[in-house]
Amino acid sequence: MSRPDLSLLFPAAEPASPPPEQPERRGPQRASGDVAELIAQLRASQAELEAQNQVLRYSQAAAESASERFEALFSSVPLSLMVVDEHDMVVQANSMAQRSFQPRETDRPLTALMPFVSDSHAPRVREAFDQARAMGTAEATEVVFHISEGRHITGDLHIARIESRSEQDAPLTQFLCAVIDQGPLLAERQALQRSAQELQERNVQLHTSERRLEAVINSALDAIICVDQHERITVFNPTAAMLFQCATSDALGSPLSRFLPEAQQVLAFAQLTTQAALGEMTALTASGRELAVEISVSFERHAEGETTTVFARDLTARKREEARRNALEGQLRESHKMQAVGTMAGGIAHDFNNILHAILGNVELAKADCPPGTPMYESLLEIDKAGRRARDLVRQILTFSRNEPPKRAAVTLAEVVHDTERLLRVTLPPEIELTVHVPPDLPPVLADATQVEQAVLNLCTNAVHAIGSRRGRIRVDAALIQPDQRMRESLGLSAGDYVAVRVHDNGPGMDAATQSRIFEPFFTTKPVGQGTGLGLAVVHGVMRTHGGGVDVHSAPGEGSRFTLYFPVASYTMVAALPEVPAPVAPASPPAVAPATDRLLHVMYVDDDQALVFLVQRLLRRRGYEVSGFTDPHQATDALQAHPERYDLLVTDYNMPGYSGLDLVRAARTIRSDLPVALASGYVTAEIEQAALAEGARALIHKPNDVEELCATVDRLAHGG
Repeated sequence: MSRPDLSLLFPAAEPASPPPEQPERRGPQRASGDVAELIAQLRASQAELEAQNQVLRYSQAAAESASERFEALFSSVPLSLMVVDEHDMVVQANSMAQRSFQPRETDRPLTALMPFVSDSHAPRVREAFDQARAMGTAEATEVVFHISEGRHITGDLHIARIESRSEQDAPLTQFLCAVIDQGPLLAERQALQRSAQELQERNVQLHTSERRLEAVINSALDAIICVDQHERITVFNPTAAMLFQCATSDALGSPLSRFLPEAQQVLAFAQLTTQAALGEMTALTASGRELAVEISVSFERHAEGETTTVFARDLTARKREEARRNALEGQLRESHKMQAVGTMAGGIAHDFNNILHAILGNVELAKADCPPGTPMYESLLEIDKAGRRARDLVRQILTFSRNEPPKRAAVTLAEVVHDTERLLRVTLPPEIELTVHVPPDLPPVLADATQVEQAVLNLCTNAVHAIGSRRGRIRVDAALIQPDQRMRESLGLSAGDYVAVRVHDNGPGMDAATQSRIFEPFFTTKPVGQGTGLGLAVVHGVMRTHGGGVDVHSAPGEGSRFTLYFPVASYTMVAALPEVPAPVAPASPPAVAPATDRLLHVMYVDDDQALVFLVQRLLRRRGYEVSGFTDPHQATDALQAHPERYDLLVTDYNMPGYSGLDLVRAARTIRSDLPVALASGYVTAEIEQAALAEGARALIHKPNDVEELCATVDRLAHGG
């Protein structure tokens, strides 16, 4: 706005003439026309000048305040700071710089910087000033500054160009120099450099912090929900959108109780703490489906109010994994229990073997001494029948308890199942219908045909007993399948093809409590005297030794279905099987040593006196000379004293303190050509391999038939 010409209102007075008579003064309200407009312009100009003066006063105060802050910062920074002009003159230096470069009054005054710089470092310092002049900042590291005689400072020189205006508004270039003494601060040098870098990046970080926080929230694996003081959702990250099946745009502004019905319980902690872990809660999806989530909250108070951040973690996968782990732990406990029971059963069966061997052997001797047809002979036959049933029962126990793999070969399950069907139909009640459907083109499995037949027969017999006297159906079928991962993990199967044999009946079924115990030895739901409780235990043992598994599905009133999984035999597996030698028919030569008239001498060693007495009687009747020992140490001493006296050594494996393998090893040392046989009711693959490695000619399984025992002795004694 142009200033008005005041001469129009106030003309210059003439001092020589007397003042004219003053006109009557009028107030502003009387002004009119150009005068009124001129007065208005004057007033507007005055107001504008006052506003500009106020702005100038505020700017001056701000500048003075900034200058004071700069001076305070400049003087209080624990660094040697100097302002150097383009002519190397120190315009300003803080107290730290004065103390460092002029510690004594007699030292060189700090009026210029370059005189303090070592001659060898001066080019680098000048280059740094040139770089600061061009780039704005520069640095010269490990510069030596000579302070006085015998004293110097080794420090890093940091230079920053600063621009200012002179009184004539001409640009003035100066340099802010900082000297960091590397003597006492050498250990902190890297930390100070990082701090300087962090200070430089602070502004950038402040601008990007919000975007970074947003990226963190959006990429979090937990659902993050922020609500304001009115419990309205303000932040709903993608994980929350996926967890609660609700779009973010739809969730924003909704009350927290829409997804967390227990929201009041969550927000109640705001008055008590700044954060809390509330544990498991029930949440709702947008469709109303319940979810198990783990909740933790964080509370923040600020000027605008309060913000609550809710962190929700989906527990569905964890609960599924916990259920799976609990199931696997239950299976592991069941496996350990079965293993312990099997070990116990094996030990009991081993001791019972000796008793049965003595019973059956003495029955054979008594039958030989008693004429047939007499009541005593009939009683002996009944004793023999009961003993053989007990022997079969013990063999079932051992089948369950043994962990060694059976002697397997490529077996066609169709043939085994049909053989089992023929055995079943002989004793099958007329009220029960049996149907068998096994495709003939199923691939062979690597199995022991006898044990497979025993497992299928036990399952069918168990189904017959479950149906009882009612009308019912039993269906047996087989198929080639590949169990899924859940089934493999549940049954401990490896990946591959399996032939599944299913036995399904429409009996009364079983509840969960019964199913949890059906594979326990001696557990049965049958009345006393109608079952031993070993049928399913034997099935479990057979499948375990075959590398397969057995699965059970049953419910009260819905029948039961047992599925046996046999691994398919590959060509490599069949080719790796050892050849089974053809059985040799036992000969019955006279018990006389070749080319001599003396009887063959057999040493029999067993810790059971009854068995030693029995074998002595059996073999002496067949023309052998028998020396029996219950102490393996005495047997070793006798063999050591007369090694050529004996033609055959038969020893038990399980003897306290001195096993049969120890005796076999000692006998081979004393006389390497002596035939040796090892007898036991619990012969594992490891025992068999160890015995053959030590030189044993045969393994005798107890209890066996008298004829089988005598045939083995005959064969070995005559060099067979």
